[in-house]
Amino acid sequence: MADPQSPSNPKWADVGVRTLSAVLLAPAVLIDIWYGGIWFEIFAAFLGILMAHEWTVIAHGRSTSQFALHALAALCAAFIPREAGAHVALGAILMIAAVAYAGVAFGPRAKSWWNYVGVPYVAFPVLALVVLRGNEHWGLHAIIWLVAIVWAADILAYFAGRLIGGPKLAPRISPKKTWAGLAGAITGSALASGIFASYLVPSIWPLVVLAGILAVVEQAGDMLESAFKRHYGVKDSGHLIPGHGGIMDRVDGLIAVVVVAGIVGYFRNPLEPAAGLFLW
Repeated sequence: MADPQSPSNPKWADVGVRTLSAVLLAPAVLIDIWYGGIWFEIFAAFLGILMAHEWTVIAHGRSTSQFALHALAALCAAFIPREAGAHVALGAILMIAAVAYAGVAFGPRAKSWWNYVGVPYVAFPVLALVVLRGNEHWGLHAIIWLVAIVWAADILAYFAGRLIGGPKLAPRISPKKTWAGLAGAITGSALASGIFASYLVPSIWPLVVLAGILAVVEQAGDMLESAFKRHYGVKDSGHLIPGHGGIMDRVDGLIAVVVVAGIVGYFRNPLEPAAGLFLW
């Protein structure tokens, strides 16, 4: 019998390739985050365009016009905030979404609600990333903190789910997810946040609690993408990243977390959302 913790066991068969992919991709991501400015905006735009491609291939049957609209929304989200502000970028995204919706409503293809949510799904995370990173003092900290808690949530959810197992979280949507995995995600995210925050702010507890909540959001984002793929009968959103699938398979939790964090930061400090995340 195979050792349940052995890489030869099917539960662990993808550990090596997943780890290698993460090790190769992480430095490029962190360099873009570190430099910020136009380099981070290009990175965010590229991320949005890749998501736009995967989304429209699945939901819109490789429609060139829908891809162009989704990609344009991502570009507006990435490059307009610096020049004209987030509100102008949001207005542009909503206008593009209206055109995309009209194309779906009057098009010949069968329709579901998934056909109408692609533009915000692609563009809102890009907008949140750029707005948060754009803060001169807290932007770098905000993005690194978000990436750290999402990575920690992913890692501990993965290992807790496979080592502990137990009842499934949402078997009809994501058969591999367990309540143990969710607990691991919350624990990992809270621990990473506490360590990170201890170097930045006097009181770590607000950020520990917020990170725990965002871990739930991260898992919900993962399940939302799983529901999307299940609806269209596909296993992965693409084949770009070995061991992970497509770019949406890799960032599904992160983009949900970034959007919710951006909203929290904005409501706490509309002028500096990144500061709103840290200064409680």
